[in-house]
Amino acid sequence: MRSTRPPAISITGLRTVKLLAGLSDDALASIAQRMTWRQFKPGQCVVSRDARDTDVYFVVSGLLRATAVSQAGRQLIYRDLHPGEWFGDLAAIDGRLRSVDVITVSVALLASMRADDFLALIAENPSVAEGQIRHLVEWVRALTERLYDLSTLDVQQRVHAELLRLAKAVGVVDNVARITPLPTHAEMASVLSTYREQVTREVSRLAKLGVVERQGDALIVRNVADLERIVSDRIAAD
Repeated sequence: MRSTRPPAISITGLRTVKLLAGLSDDALASIAQRMTWRQFKPGQCVVSRDARDTDVYFVVSGLLRATAVSQAGRQLIYRDLHPGEWFGDLAAIDGRLRSVDVITVSVALLASMRADDFLALIAENPSVAEGQIRHLVEWVRALTERLYDLSTLDVQQRVHAELLRLAKAVGVVDNVARITPLPTHAEMASVLSTYREQVTREVSRLAKLGVVERQGDALIVRNVADLERIVSDRIAAD
């Protein structure tokens, strides 16, 4: 069902999307009229791996997760998608099957557009084209770094590196970071290609050392510099 939202609300929602930041209000209003706006409940599948649809989705609010399940039933988490991000662009560009499942983690408001509209948007707006190129470059770099970690670091090192990444992502203040909401140990294990018990064991060890502390649904990294040193020293020793 196409959007019937008032233009002002549509523009406000699309203004949060990084890819569209350089467009005028008139341009955003025009784009909004060609979009489908949908709200999803937690746990809903927005796109399915190997599906043939090619729409592009823009995250206006909520949290989603790009994931896949192996034939053995093991889940692999690629990344989380936050407000301001977009997905589905690979299928829109190359016309091939979807490469991941995207599942809602929370209530989410999404705006979607057809692949031909997305490609026209790129062709007609240099700022959008540049944003899409940067997005793909960042994705390649992130996947390259992850492949390097999985190929060269042991499980303990991967847990340390992931906690450090999460700490830097939420922001470090006076050498302290508050990671919230904290991914479950099972979710971290899916990201790190290991088992929940190994993640639990290592997080507990860091807590005993005073590097991290659990507070409700948050993990406090008490000494980010120490965690960074642990990561650097372990990598340098190998």
